[in-house]
Amino acid sequence: MESKGDLRAPVSQTPLVVEKPKDTSAIGGMVSIEINEKKVSVPLGTTILEACRQNGITIPTLCHHDDLCVAGVCRVCVVEVEGMRTLQASCAFPITNPLKIKTSSPMVRKARRNIIDLLLSEHYGECYSCFRNGKCELQSLAKEYGVDNYTFGHVTEPKYDVDKSSYSVVRDMSKCVLCKRCVRTCIDLQEVGVLEAIDRGDKTHIGTFLEKPLADVICINCGQCINRCPTGALRANDPSDEIWAAIDDPTKHVVIQTAPSPRAAIGEEFGLGAGHSMTRELNTALKRIGFDKVFDTNFTADLTIIEEGTELIIRLYKALVQKENVALPQFTSCSPGWVKFIEHYYPEYLDNMSSAKSPQQMFGALIKTFYAQKAGVEPKDIVSVAVMPCSAKKFECNRPEMYDSGYKDVDYGLTTRELARMIKEAGINLPEMPKSDFDSPFGEASGAGLIFGATGGVMEAAIRSVVEFVLGKKVEDIFEKANIIPLRGFDGIKYMEIPIGDKVGPVPDLIKHLVPNWDWLKGAVLKIAVAHGTANAKKIMDDIKAGGKFSECHFIEFMACPGGCLGGGGQPIPTTPEIRKKRAEAIYAEDESLELRKSHDNPNVVRIYEEFLTEGPCSHLSHELLHTHYTKRGRYIA
Repeated sequence: MESKGDLRAPVSQTPLVVEKPKDTSAIGGMVSIEINEKKVSVPLGTTILEACRQNGITIPTLCHHDDLCVAGVCRVCVVEVEGMRTLQASCAFPITNPLKIKTSSPMVRKARRNIIDLLLSEHYGECYSCFRNGKCELQSLAKEYGVDNYTFGHVTEPKYDVDKSSYSVVRDMSKCVLCKRCVRTCIDLQEVGVLEAIDRGDKTHIGTFLEKPLADVICINCGQCINRCPTGALRANDPSDEIWAAIDDPTKHVVIQTAPSPRAAIGEEFGLGAGHSMTRELNTALKRIGFDKVFDTNFTADLTIIEEGTELIIRLYKALVQKENVALPQFTSCSPGWVKFIEHYYPEYLDNMSSAKSPQQMFGALIKTFYAQKAGVEPKDIVSVAVMPCSAKKFECNRPEMYDSGYKDVDYGLTTRELARMIKEAGINLPEMPKSDFDSPFGEASGAGLIFGATGGVMEAAIRSVVEFVLGKKVEDIFEKANIIPLRGFDGIKYMEIPIGDKVGPVPDLIKHLVPNWDWLKGAVLKIAVAHGTANAKKIMDDIKAGGKFSECHFIEFMACPGGCLGGGGQPIPTTPEIRKKRAEAIYAEDESLELRKSHDNPNVVRIYEEFLTEGPCSHLSHELLHTHYTKRGRYIA
């Protein structure tokens, strides 16, 4: 595969486009056009598709996606442009001069129908047994355009073997329509580039390097390709049958932990619009399904803040006071897609990774140790399930490093979509469920753990605690309502400086054995950064390698998925910038509604240090159960 300079990704699919004017009031900034005999004006460079959408005119698409660059390969969006011999792809046609456009002429309608018929002629699979049934864009187009027979025939045998090698992503290329959304996602959105269009003509297919199984190439398991695939060609590796079997086995004690992002999005699978949090309704539904206990992943998100924050303090103390050579900046480690990304592409920086496990894996270790003791259940009889927004969590729970409890810490990772199907299979309509609380002994968590689901949330949660630990004052005295707004939003990279000043507080009892006082931080400036999506992560890593601004940071949050966990590869489909924004609003609104909003104030976290991790954070026992190490994989494929 050809590469972009020193990048490992194949050639970007981003074409040359007309740049829109910054000032549309300037001469030539707006262009007058006619759409279906309606006169409108649009900024120079606007595509015909964009112009139609802005004016309430629907044009069908298949290869187009709001997150991705223009491709113009499916031709479903064709329109008639006066003076042009052939129909034009509206998604790839920039408007630079006055045009007369028809979007629903007989020629356009017949062309779209023929294109859909041709796609169906090469699309294998029965809709009723496909996991995308009812949410397949090709199926929707066929219904919309009145397809009631296969005009050009239909494939009755699969052309390709289904690739189930990956713990995270299943590829069924017999259902692929060659829209290249997955290719553009992997190359441009994530800058990983494990997928590419191979061969030409009727032999064209989407494949991997040397046609190797997905588990054998440098895939980071993020699942972003799944979220943008219009058909069932890509899906997550679903363990729900095994989970049902465990629930039905009377000898098994089945517990489940739920992360904040699935709770903010699962309502979409039940007909609700984006932005409805279903936290307590979900608790009830899970108990009715048959889970013995329902726990809040936010509990170990709070625990992560304590462990990861303590680790950062130890590194800073060693660097500034003891003058030791330590790896700074410290990187967050709760995103398994990001972890695998750095293992492959920047293995020389693995020492910068926090050794703290993700909240999912911390909880898994505690369930089969602390909880097993409390509940009087043998760890071997516990089946631990995690509901996550992320397909990479499936890979993470199967990592060989994740057996610190003496057993597999987390047995199964479920995506939001998979859990919704289980709930529907049980005949439950989630929005109608009464509300109920999480189970003991972990109980309720803080809003700090909750906002882990949005990009910048881990850093905001950490700063809420750091400010109170070091400065000895309430975070609300510095940031209104404890909301650290500069760390929020969907800018690809965010940077912030927090001056410590000359007044510091006492060292909390929890970490007093690690540092004697905060005098060594007086006058310091804490430099932090946030990145979401591995394309943005790469920009920061390359800047660090070059000795740039980010090399001077002390702490950096990385999330593999656009928008953070709320845009994860296991979330409801479709995903768009607007949908991710509404999910974030739901998470932040729930955080503001809570009385407990700081990790170190969580009484359940305080209790676990008093009763179980008695030597405190980053102690021998906490390192044994809550911390881990990672593997320098590099870019080589065997």
